[in-house]
Amino acid sequence: MTLKLWTGCRVATMAADGPRPYGLIEDAALVVEGERLRWVGPRADLPRELEAACAQRIDAHGALITPGLIDCHTHLVYGGDRANEFEARLGGASYEEIARQGGGIASTVRATRAASAAELQAQSRVRLRQFLSEGVTTLEIKSGYGLALEHERKLLQVARSLGREQALDVRTTFLGAHALPPEFAGRADDYVDEVLTMLAQLHAEGLVDAVDAFCERIAFSPAQVARVFAAAQALGLPLKLHAEQLSDCGGAALAARFGALSCDHLEWLSEEGAAAMADAGSVAVLLPGAFYFLRETRLPPVALLRRHGVPMAIASDCNPGSSPCTSLLLMLNMACTLFRLTPEEALAGVTRHAAQALGLQDRGVLAAGMRADFVLWDLQGPAQLAYALGANPWRQTIFKGESR
Repeated sequence: MTLKLWTGCRVATMAADGPRPYGLIEDAALVVEGERLRWVGPRADLPRELEAACAQRIDAHGALITPGLIDCHTHLVYGGDRANEFEARLGGASYEEIARQGGGIASTVRATRAASAAELQAQSRVRLRQFLSEGVTTLEIKSGYGLALEHERKLLQVARSLGREQALDVRTTFLGAHALPPEFAGRADDYVDEVLTMLAQLHAEGLVDAVDAFCERIAFSPAQVARVFAAAQALGLPLKLHAEQLSDCGGAALAARFGALSCDHLEWLSEEGAAAMADAGSVAVLLPGAFYFLRETRLPPVALLRRHGVPMAIASDCNPGSSPCTSLLLMLNMACTLFRLTPEEALAGVTRHAAQALGLQDRGVLAAGMRADFVLWDLQGPAQLAYALGANPWRQTIFKGESR
């Protein structure tokens, strides 16, 4: 297998235990063997025999190299848009009021059910390519806009197909417990029964990598979510949860009891919830796009998460109603300016901690044995990634050891 040597670069390895911020290595070298990194370190420390074995040598011409970016929370596949609701909120309507009047998730469900798989794939491909243009190499896509077996299957199949046709990994999450569909109005427990049936079938078809739910006053109660989680756990599937976005329903503590990979949103997270997440090793996925777009005023408790040592990931929450965003780089800036994360915390949030939030151990850090997903940027230092609004200093993406 051909060894490739990359030199002429600075590398932000994002290793947690690095001696310098960002795990930064000046005048670095990377050796790629197939889809894996064989060696990463200072150029001067590269073993001579390994250098001699490298058949291909690539000069990065001074680029900054980081791990491939990971968006660990998106709803990228959907039909229609909700610009009318954007107008309504600017006129004073709240997100909850719109949802209770038949808008919100329900309006996207109608549009998504009406769209064919081909239409959904064409629309979603445009959004996906925008993420690709910013160095994203792994991206999670949730279902949850179908809320019936045939339509949830359609969403997950489109997500899988996008992953096959584009040079990135797509991780699929079943979010059947996202909202109550109109045909089950007033019968939430009956719908949870239907979610369990869908989950078993879609898992048998190989379409589900993880299971999520929305625990909130306008969605599902902790008891109902617990039923979904127990069924998912019996199938050996990892768990995630939309928790404490609009109120404190105790979702984070519930998810932690089930060993969830992550709890997402968390603006109303309590001390008890943070402690439970820390004990369970759950990642806090912060979604500044939704906070900004909904003009929320209650910040997620970043200081509380830091105090309990809860890892913080950052994601786009790409969706039509609360975060119509396809820029993970913009989320880096928003995480710093709105939530007061440091640029290093923000970058860890779309690399190392985002990988942890998806249960992926082979990426998010540049080190020997990890997958060779990395990005070349026309930048001097990693803090610049979170600094400039609307800028895209992307030069090149390497995915599984090959230029994309």
